Amino acid sequence: MLLNGKEYDIGTLVKNLDTASNSFVKVGNLMLTKREVNILKRNFIKYECASSLSDLRIKIEEVMKDESLDEDYSYELESVLDSITERDYYDYRSHDRRQKD
Repeated sequence: MLLNGKEYDIGTLVKNLDTASNSFVKVGNLMLTKREVNILKRNFIKYECASSLSDLRIKIEEVMKDESLDEDYSYELESVLDSITERDYYDYRSHDRRQKD
């Protein structure tokens, strides 16, 4: 496959996909990806103690306020925060709809 003037082999791309890190694991009451867990561990965020995704968001935001946080780690944490925030929103909306029915 030719994309933007560069040749790519679909078979190699598919073979190199890392699907394991995007698989979910149960942590207490939460479902987090293995990738998220690794990033949270690396940044010493006590995700095991979080009672909800909202609680975890607060813990991440507190760490991100630290000005000495490495820029690469900040980028990773922001990605995790975005993912968790989105899941928390849809979980809330789903729960809200079930109560109305």
